[in-house]
Amino acid sequence: MKISELSRRSGVSIPAIKYYLRDGLLPPGRATAANQASYGEDHLHRLRLIRVLIGVRKLPVNSVREILGAITEEGDLHQILGIVTEARPAALKKKQEQEAEAAERETEGVADARRLVSEMGWDVANHTAAIHTLGEVLDALSGLGSDIDWQTLLPYAELADRTSELDIKQMHGTVGLLEQAERAVLVSVLLEPALLALRRLAQEDKSARVFSGHADEAGGAGEADRADEAEEARKAPAARGGKPRSAPRGKPKGKTQGD
Repeated sequence: MKISELSRRSGVSIPAIKYYLRDGLLPPGRATAANQASYGEDHLHRLRLIRVLIGVRKLPVNSVREILGAITEEGDLHQILGIVTEARPAALKKKQEQEAEAAERETEGVADARRLVSEMGWDVANHTAAIHTLGEVLDALSGLGSDIDWQTLLPYAELADRTSELDIKQMHGTVGLLEQAERAVLVSVLLEPALLALRRLAQEDKSARVFSGHADEAGGAGEADRADEAEEARKAPAARGGKPRSAPRGKPKGKTQGD
């Protein structure tokens, strides 16, 4: 395809594509004339990936270049998913350095996070960044005197486990490293705001059902009390030898609800 079609299909402007070509993020196309080139599907997938990493993840160009290099070298979808989800530079530290750094950051919260991972039976690397993120949250909760601990999070972990199965299913059927990487980014990065939005919508629904329901019950009790008071007032004249007032049979004509 020509650069104009590449721009149209990727959603990236022609000036931006030319910048990525000059900077080495995007490999050159096949020359078809002195000032023209043809681009293929790999260019399209790579460009979409660049667009998300820079435009959505807000990563610097150098980090994106390293990530793209690591994806090209890996050839393993599991490793590709790890690279794009953590958006870590491709010039990865040696395992010993990673473990030493992780040990320095080990806190009670991180230890609890590891207990949760063990309880769930998850197979994750010892230095996975998400363990430390979870540990920081648990440390913060403990510092606030909250009764929410790692065991409280187990039902949430079970929900996350089922969600991850859906994520992995979304990645089946892709071929080629760049297409796999693009799919991994779509599933792990772009869907996260959608998942959070779904949670907020569900919370609003449950709040309305649970808390508004309590309000309705309280309101219903108030209506019953007012009805009892009205009945007692109606019977009061009879108790004093007078004629009881008849209960209202309906809404006066011409009146609307609330009058």
